Amino acid sequence: MESDVELLARLRDGDEQAFVTLVGRYQGSLLRVARTFVPSDAVAEEVVQDTWMGVVRGVDRFEGRSSFKTWLFRILVNRARTSGVREHRHVSIDSTEPAVGPDRFDGNGAWAEPLSPWESDVDDRLVAASWGPALRAAIDGLPGRQREVVLLRDVEGLPSDDVCEVLGITEGNQRVLLHRGRSRLRTVLESELQTRGR
Repeated sequence: MESDVELLARLRDGDEQAFVTLVGRYQGSLLRVARTFVPSDAVAEEVVQDTWMGVVRGVDRFEGRSSFKTWLFRILVNRARTSGVREHRHVSIDSTEPAVGPDRFDGNGAWAEPLSPWESDVDDRLVAASWGPALRAAIDGLPGRQREVVLLRDVEGLPSDDVCEVLGITEGNQRVLLHRGRSRLRTVLESELQTRGR
């Protein structure tokens, strides 16, 4: 499989197939992230299409100071924000609302009752696959910035520095948003687990 760098070199030379390969590689991810910024799937598709146009127009200016994926998501976020969504550089964090109840932690700050890890058994993998819709719904239910950070970090696999660059937030803010988002997801999924266990 060709790397993004190799595909970009081909794209700069006018190779349409390189563009098709990049679109195939990132289209789903871009749609998922765009959807967190805009009110509908149709607007998300427009934002993604505009993002790809930005890539084609700007490919000669891409200097490689960040990964292609980071550059791509930065274009996407900028396009989504100009589509009418008001964003703030810093998110106010309500320190009075704990992300998770303090009783969930032991004296050392670790989870009092950690979730059991998934086994490699085929049945367990099938059960894990059935959690996809519940997990997607839980992510969709997160507050905007938490959802964006969780999607970019945990679903798309961007490192924290890149997430900060893409979203224009500080490292400390990114850490808090990620922790709160993951904690809310855990609470929702644990509740679902208890419901299914009955």
